[in-house]
Amino acid sequence: MNLSQLANPRILDQPVYEPGKPIEEVAREYGLHLDQICKLASNENPWGASKLAKEAARTSLEKVHLYPDGSGHQLINKLSSLHLLGSDQFVLGNGSNEIIELLGHVFLQPGDEVLCGKHAFVVYKLVALLMGAKPVEVEMPGLTHDLHKMRQAVNEHTKLIFLPSPNNPTGTANTEEEIHTFVRSLPEHVIFCFDEAYAEYLDSPPDLRPLIEEGRKVICLRTFSKIHGLAALRIGYGYGAQEMIALLQRARQPFNVNAIAQAAALGALEDDLWVTQCRKRNADGLEQLAKGLEALEIEYLPSQANFILSKPGDGRGLFTELQKQGIITRALGPSLAPYLRLSVGTEEENHRLLTALEKTRTIFGA
Repeated sequence: MNLSQLANPRILDQPVYEPGKPIEEVAREYGLHLDQICKLASNENPWGASKLAKEAARTSLEKVHLYPDGSGHQLINKLSSLHLLGSDQFVLGNGSNEIIELLGHVFLQPGDEVLCGKHAFVVYKLVALLMGAKPVEVEMPGLTHDLHKMRQAVNEHTKLIFLPSPNNPTGTANTEEEIHTFVRSLPEHVIFCFDEAYAEYLDSPPDLRPLIEEGRKVICLRTFSKIHGLAALRIGYGYGAQEMIALLQRARQPFNVNAIAQAAALGALEDDLWVTQCRKRNADGLEQLAKGLEALEIEYLPSQANFILSKPGDGRGLFTELQKQGIITRALGPSLAPYLRLSVGTEEENHRLLTALEKTRTIFGA
């Protein structure tokens, strides 16, 4: 008897998440030096973390021999004051991805259905499958979440709905009014998860706290991986009603968020100026990429995040050609095969990307 015969049968059919290609792998594959690689694949902040965040992380290394605060007391208190919610309304995660998995552990059982957009973050589907639930992918006309279609897909088996806004990989977003109306229409047995990974790139992100105060079954997720530039430290958080958070805390592993990540996150939250500057630089980068793509006659979707979904016609082919020039982008699955996701880089990186696109325009055709 081999190990596969002893494994949970769901694991044998479980798809594996494929992250963007790392810089080191592309350098080895194409014989390039690391400093020749430009990574515009994973929606990271090209300007990095703030000085306050990095200083706090360095200081925390002096106590690296000690376990972290398992309750995340300081960070949660800071988040509580920023969001004007109780400290018992927050849960910390090893990235917001962990909280998506916690939702699965707490709420999903075989026979349950999980609604998400057809072109939304793939982890929602992966968690549903891992827990034995059924993912239901709703069509997205214009590559935007159609909340009317999503509401029509709700039935007695629906347990959990995921809505990311802005959405990865399309960059599209829903309005606060649309989301409030949608959530208030949901039946009692449905839990709504609002993924706000890119919220800080919006001037006025939707506020779902009124829904939480009304007693709606809502959990909101945020991350320090994007505009705060702490992707390597893997830290995020969720907020919702006390009962929701208490249930998630039961499934959370002890010491799931390390001390360095907690310290850096605290430092990041003290630097509003850095966030504002990064938001402005990102807006300039989106404009630079949009104008460049228009000049090259490449279709793209206007974005409210820190990336642009372009449509060169052969996403996978262009992905490979660009890697040969030391530029890593993000090719997508079969349903978005003609597309290529381009993360916003520095002004110089964006220029290099557009120059490379012009050189390889012969493969743009469908």
